[in-house]
Amino acid sequence: MRLAILAASLLLAAPALADVKAGVDAWTRGDYRQAVEEWRAPAVAGDADAQFNLGQAYKLGRGVPVDPQMAESWFRKAALQGHEQAQDNYGLALFQSGRKAEAVRWLEQSVARDEPRAELVYGTMLFNGDGVGRDYPRAYALMSRAAAARPPANGLPGSDGLQSARETLAQMDPFITGPDRERGTALAQQIAITAQGRPATAPRPLRVTEEAARAPVAPAASPPPPVATARPKPTTRPVAVAARPAPAQPSRGGKWKVQLGAFRDRGNAEALWARVRGKLGGGTPAYVAGGGFTRLQATGFADRAAAQSACRRAGTACSVVAP
Repeated sequence: MRLAILAASLLLAAPALADVKAGVDAWTRGDYRQAVEEWRAPAVAGDADAQFNLGQAYKLGRGVPVDPQMAESWFRKAALQGHEQAQDNYGLALFQSGRKAEAVRWLEQSVARDEPRAELVYGTMLFNGDGVGRDYPRAYALMSRAAAARPPANGLPGSDGLQSARETLAQMDPFITGPDRERGTALAQQIAITAQGRPATAPRPLRVTEEAARAPVAPAASPPPPVATARPKPTTRPVAVAARPAPAQPSRGGKWKVQLGAFRDRGNAEALWARVRGKLGGGTPAYVAGGGFTRLQATGFADRAAAQSACRRAGTACSVVAP
């Protein structure tokens, strides 16, 4: 919505919108409790910005206790009215709560706007065939876009790329064939061209963001890296035979780690460890829970070289984790 249209709407509905503006001013001052009180009446009356702002408050725990269900409820109300930021957050909230079939519709809309958090989540789903059909080229394209720096879009702050997307893209690489990579790269370029040609949307100055609260911006959902059960497609290109790397030598108390994957079911992490533990030259398993996932790590490596050697020998997608 352009500012001229917003100004007209202020004349038509001054009392409600004035409360939203007063809430934004209070939020900017750090008076979150007052901000929430200012937004309640217009949110109940149907103002989409007030609904989105209340969702942010419950998501961040400012002025109210952290309550993901209340945040999701307010994001949904605003999303159904076409509020784009609310649509982004609602889709990510649905994914985070495990309701992937419901999330797909909203994630698709966000991906169409080149929203990086949605690209990270949906790209991972497409790679793993998690709730959607597996599509390696599109997964590679979306993850590439999420990992890439690009200018602001839709009135939101610009992104230097999501670190988690860059890490996930590195884990995807061994499983993407040359033809799939070419198709994915072409699709990513097409997405970039479409995004550049999309008219910029003037920001509506009644929305609060994490930045307004001076809080660090983080993806609303932290999906797992691609699971190790995905297998690379066979290629006809001859593969050079490389010398076997020397066994990795973990030392007791070593702080370097190798991350082998992330799983919703800890049993899958334990099954992967059973398959790879004999290939690592040692190491101790660590099952790190968080965000609804269990991350499998091999710990105890003395230095980066030892961890990299273990990762090469593992025979599965993995990454080195520094102390």
